[in-house]
Amino acid sequence: MGLAYRITNNVYVIGAFAALAGIMFGFDIGSSSGIIGTRQYQEYFDRPSDLLQGGINGALSAGCFFGALISGYPADRFSRKYTLIGASFIFTVGAVLQAASNGVAMLCVGRALAGLSVGITSMVVPIYQSEIAPKEIRGRIVSIQQWSTTWGIVISFWIQYGCQFIDSTAAFRIPWAVQSFPAVLLMCGMWFFPFSPRWLAGHGRMDEAIKVLADIHGDGDVDHPRVQQEIKEIKAVIYFECEVASHRYSDLLQPGILYRVFLGVCLQIWQQLTGVGIIMFYVVFLFQQAGIGSSQEAVLVSSGISYVVNVIMTVPAIIYIDKWGRRPTMIIGALSMSLFLWVIGGVLSTGNWYISPGTDKWVVDLNSKPKADLVVACVYLFVAAFATTWGPLGWIYPAEIYPLRVRANAVSLSTASNWFFNWLLSFIVPLLMQRLRYGLYMLFATFNFLMALHIYFAYPETKGFTLEEIEIVFKHNPRKKIDRAMVEREAAQLYGSSIPDSLDKGLEKVPA
Repeated sequence: MGLAYRITNNVYVIGAFAALAGIMFGFDIGSSSGIIGTRQYQEYFDRPSDLLQGGINGALSAGCFFGALISGYPADRFSRKYTLIGASFIFTVGAVLQAASNGVAMLCVGRALAGLSVGITSMVVPIYQSEIAPKEIRGRIVSIQQWSTTWGIVISFWIQYGCQFIDSTAAFRIPWAVQSFPAVLLMCGMWFFPFSPRWLAGHGRMDEAIKVLADIHGDGDVDHPRVQQEIKEIKAVIYFECEVASHRYSDLLQPGILYRVFLGVCLQIWQQLTGVGIIMFYVVFLFQQAGIGSSQEAVLVSSGISYVVNVIMTVPAIIYIDKWGRRPTMIIGALSMSLFLWVIGGVLSTGNWYISPGTDKWVVDLNSKPKADLVVACVYLFVAAFATTWGPLGWIYPAEIYPLRVRANAVSLSTASNWFFNWLLSFIVPLLMQRLRYGLYMLFATFNFLMALHIYFAYPETKGFTLEEIEIVFKHNPRKKIDRAMVEREAAQLYGSSIPDSLDKGLEKVPA
């Protein structure tokens, strides 16, 4: 086996390369969040009002919403792999339009196209990763997508930080143009990586599915015990879904499935209601409003550090997410973020709020360096808590709880709900920062507490189960601690007896 074969069939490499889509999104967040506070951007676009700036940022989220909503069809019809390639091309076009924008209209079109791509990839990548990863490290592989997003944010933000010293429109055109690099790389490189084995099996290409499973999980050995077990489970599920179940959108309303759709949609909405949008999109405005930093450069440095924290603190999630479990990680994360937001809001409430003569916007004078330092510290702690918990799990959990026949459609619906609330918040947060001021942080603190309660009462643990075994998990009480041996026995009975001999003989025809 050559080096190229080993690289393109290594689960970690496959997952990491697909996660370039996360860097694409991170590049757009990082460049935009830094650019909107710079003098060059403000002067060229004639100092956009809060409403207009919300619309510019919202163009990306609106594109993401529609991209996620329509992504189920191409992901099922043309494969996860080809859908990622097509989405990368769309993102490249969007990045070029942003870099060449001559006004708000062209900028919004470019952002909407980039968002369309991000919406598609944010749904497809977690599915692709979860379908190629073994159950023991599935959370780790999918969380690479979130980590890549944090890398995209921090790299593009510091590129923008360097570009701020350019006294021309190149200060924001260069960061927007750089966004196209990971998209071009993904578009060209994805051709060399395998299709999802579960997608292949679902489209009657069982021989190819078995070969892919053998390559990525058994070092090319079809008779490897892990490969044999996965083949048996996938065949049983495919047989049931082809012979018994339909593949219509109405399947999402079936008993059992509807509950899982509800869980996935709520989880993605909750991820946005953590308040992370305030930090990622508007951290520059937050620090300006709180009077932190005496210059544009100081504000950008303080903001950029939060992105570095985001990158670093996603690493523990990648390493330990499959040991900690989904439920406790989300509960602890939500309670931690709630605490930090309460502190931020409480400290800001003690300051002297007034309308700045130069901008006609509310700002606060904390009259205390320790108070300002506490706000900065809590912002960084909030980012750390999100990066370690809800950042990756917001994408991991929905990608693993649905049966194959509805997975693409169900994940597209849950992802679309994420982007709808992302759009809604990006549109109204600039307004709320002026209307609610410190109350905005207390509002999101309350949301975090409520989501911790929801996770505790409604969400089952999925750690360590195959995508097929999770079907059995959802038959039991969500809060009940499910015995792993019982699930494995029930899976063996269910899948071992569900495969007709005529279908099972397909194994004998595949060369080792």
